[in-house]
Amino acid sequence: MAVVSSGTTLIDNGTLDAGVPTGKLILLSTQTASSSANLSFTSGIDSTYDSYVFKLYNIHASASASFGINFSVDGGSNYNVAKTTTSFYSAHNEADSSTNLSYRTAYDLAQGTGFAPLGGDTMSTNNDECGDGELILYAPSSTVFVKHFISRFTAHYPTFAMDGFTSGYGNTTSSIDAVRFQMSSGNIDSGTIKMYGVG
Repeated sequence: MAVVSSGTTLIDNGTLDAGVPTGKLILLSTQTASSSANLSFTSGIDSTYDSYVFKLYNIHASASASFGINFSVDGGSNYNVAKTTTSFYSAHNEADSSTNLSYRTAYDLAQGTGFAPLGGDTMSTNNDECGDGELILYAPSSTVFVKHFISRFTAHYPTFAMDGFTSGYGNTTSSIDAVRFQMSSGNIDSGTIKMYGVG
């Protein structure tokens, strides 16, 4: 028995029809840091996909700094899109003696064109510390609407697990076609970022 919606077959004999989008992630690009000032994705962000997902693995900082992003509308020549963001984090220490849930006023932007921090706090540089997470950029090729994004970045800071949430929008109706990840100071000592299109 087939499942049909508005004249389109969705499932037939228990099998999803080949014409139905599945929302699977399509790996487009991988970049690995090695004492890198930044990791920039300057190709592959276009109208092919409605959203792009960046997976962040084992991001390690060379200096105590925050990790974040910026966007470009000219293929990476300039990273200066005005952004309005909001950010909060939760934290819990190893001794089970301290917890926190806090809005990060210092991490929000109100039409700021510079670096937008992700996560809960500055990362430290101990050998066993790193951060992991993801950022989703929605409809970057729209020439009608602003460009929304959300991120979640969790990291190990000295004795604390911190889980940071940031969201906002790039206030431009131009297509965003490049994304840069960097530290607020120092380098990305090591780590990998993968960019996916949502098919």
